[in-house]
Amino acid sequence: MSRLTDQDYLLSEQYGDADNLNARLALHRRFSTNKRGWMPWAFDQLDLPAHSEILDVGCGPCDLWVENVDRIPGGWHVVLSDFSSGMLEQARKNLRDCDRGFSYWCVDAQAIPFAGERFDAVVANHMLYHVPDRVRAISELHRVLKPGGRLYAATNGHAHLRELREWIARFDPQAAEIDAAIEFGLDRGGVEQLAECFAGVEIRRYPDSLVVTEVEPFVAYVLSTSRAPAIRANLEAFVRQAEHEIMTEGAIRITKDVGLFVATL
Repeated sequence: MSRLTDQDYLLSEQYGDADNLNARLALHRRFSTNKRGWMPWAFDQLDLPAHSEILDVGCGPCDLWVENVDRIPGGWHVVLSDFSSGMLEQARKNLRDCDRGFSYWCVDAQAIPFAGERFDAVVANHMLYHVPDRVRAISELHRVLKPGGRLYAATNGHAHLRELREWIARFDPQAAEIDAAIEFGLDRGGVEQLAECFAGVEIRRYPDSLVVTEVEPFVAYVLSTSRAPAIRANLEAFVRQAEHEIMTEGAIRITKDVGLFVATL
């Protein structure tokens, strides 16, 4: 089983709490060239009635809602769910001062504990590629949507972080296997898998890139990934190369290829 879908590994090493995810988000927030920001842009895509029931599966620390808290209509109720209890605990902390309607559930997307046709929308932000039985999960997302409801499912394209993967592969040749294992992408797999349950599937891409001008956050990002052991074993050399590229080129430039599917019943 790939580490991308190994839930024991993901809970114990990657998403037991928000630390690793926060290290990765920090790099994107500081060095992304699209200053709109992913979370505000993703929120812009939610075209929903003033009174709506929304399920967020794999909500993580809830940055989507934290960063857009003043834009959430008073008539929305959002069910925040995650497979990780640690992530839900962080989500509660992050939203503790918010007066909007939220509830919190520990949920496996492969077996959603809600009645059919309950929600006006389901949000799945960069999480479906982690689900072992994605066919079952997509069927569950379809089941809980009301007629006319929408699924907003974010994922990556093939070119996403291409240069970063090349950096890591210099020290860990097995890193290329991570990209090969992504089977729910903007370019491969996503449309076909969603089309099994949904009548319409639209791709919306978010134009962006990274221009990283500081070594420390770049290294922190890499050390938050599954390839951290190999990088730590060669950390001094990795840091030297990063310092050299920033000094000679002015920055480490990295492609971003992200977006979301809007799937309709």
